[in-house]
Amino acid sequence: MSAPTLVDVDDVVARYDPVLGLEVHVELSTNTKMFCGCATEFGAEPNTQVCPTCLGLPGSLPVVNRTAVESAMRIGLALNCSIAPWGRFARKNYFYPDMPKNFQTSQYDEPIAVDGWIDVELEDGTTVRVGIERAHMEEDTGKSLHVGGATGRIHGADYSLLDYNRAGVPLIEIVTKMIPDTGGRAPEVARAYVTQLRDLIKSLDVSDVRMDQGSMRCDVNLSLTPKGGELGTRTETKNVNSLRSVERAVRHEMSRQAGVLDAGGEIVQETRHFEEQSGTTRAGRRKETSEDYRYFPEPDLVPIAPSAEWVSELRATLPEQPWVRRKRLQTEWGVSDEEIRDLVNAGALDLVEATVAAGAPSQEARSWWVAYLAQQANTREVELADLPIAPADVARVIELVASGELTNKLARQVVDGVLDGEGTPDEVVAARGLKVVSDEGELVAAVDAALAEQPDVVEKIRGGKVQAAGAIVGAVMKATGGQADAKRVRELILERCAAE
Repeated sequence: MSAPTLVDVDDVVARYDPVLGLEVHVELSTNTKMFCGCATEFGAEPNTQVCPTCLGLPGSLPVVNRTAVESAMRIGLALNCSIAPWGRFARKNYFYPDMPKNFQTSQYDEPIAVDGWIDVELEDGTTVRVGIERAHMEEDTGKSLHVGGATGRIHGADYSLLDYNRAGVPLIEIVTKMIPDTGGRAPEVARAYVTQLRDLIKSLDVSDVRMDQGSMRCDVNLSLTPKGGELGTRTETKNVNSLRSVERAVRHEMSRQAGVLDAGGEIVQETRHFEEQSGTTRAGRRKETSEDYRYFPEPDLVPIAPSAEWVSELRATLPEQPWVRRKRLQTEWGVSDEEIRDLVNAGALDLVEATVAAGAPSQEARSWWVAYLAQQANTREVELADLPIAPADVARVIELVASGELTNKLARQVVDGVLDGEGTPDEVVAARGLKVVSDEGELVAAVDAALAEQPDVVEKIRGGKVQAAGAIVGAVMKATGGQADAKRVRELILERCAAE
């Protein structure tokens, strides 16, 4: 079957109403798995974090991870959901090679959190309320590696390898209600929702929400309803793993489905895979219904019945919402929307806030983190937050510059020393002898020596070409190893030339 002709999005929304739904899977940052004591560390050697329980071996029995349950409830509360007073796990039965038990322990008709909402702000300030159908707990599957072939997928591969380390890692799946009336902004709404959800969950400190590592994944459900017609058939694009890809997947499905319908075809209810390079989707398998999964209550786990007191205790732990926090910091620091957005995109907002809390002015704190330290992170190929320097260290360097004990150039050397593991800023200053030369007599002697070596420059200065003093400043800075105050050196040069 040939690929349908893609339809421009503006043309799509002129004749169809896109209906959007999003399912986001979030791996929880617990030390152990959902139903056993195996570690959850990312990147371990394949099949080294497994046991009879997460491998589904006969006779093994699961035990619920309390921290995972609390994390799930906190996510539900942050999404304005009701926490169910009673809930059970169920077995979701289907075969897939990376699921060792041939069923997934999940929640079906009794999820932990239901009926919530989140207000999503778009770029132009428009707010869209996204309803949350449910948030339920389950376990992750293992991971397949398909070797050979051109796509990295099972089709065309020579063989497949299975790593069960991820099998059993706690997941929470957050399912939106249908999001209608988004029109041509459906792709933007999808991206904004996932972005805001990621920020919210990260603020709860229950997941690292690293989409590049698979700890946050999005399934995009989309259907097109002809204007004035009945709701169309939806497709589900699975495991979209970046914010940009979420937007592109929605846009492509809108264009593709309209092309199919315009050609007289029918939309098939199926799963689809997003192709990162081309920005397109391709067919996967026909989508199962709930009956196909043959859900039944998990016989080896007791129901979960959170008390009202427990829910209240968890509600009290919810932090300030990230978008509210950003607005507050923006006001306190007096920065623009673009500047605060740049801080967020650079991963510097938390670091700048902590540096300010340690006593640094916000402007200097922002400058250090988004300029010099961001360059160092790029050079060292690490995330900004993973640099081996604390916000308190940066605040101390800023303090030393403000007091005149360091120049900006010396301050960078101090930061380099901290990054290289040489100690605190004060220890680096002492070990490297980096303090500014503040002894006036020493400075005067250095200036006089430089003037004596360049009499032609002295004559230029006396003749009114004060910009020529820069050459003498450079000579003094070189002689003092960059530890002189350049401003004071310039003042002394002009004073000495006038005195002579």
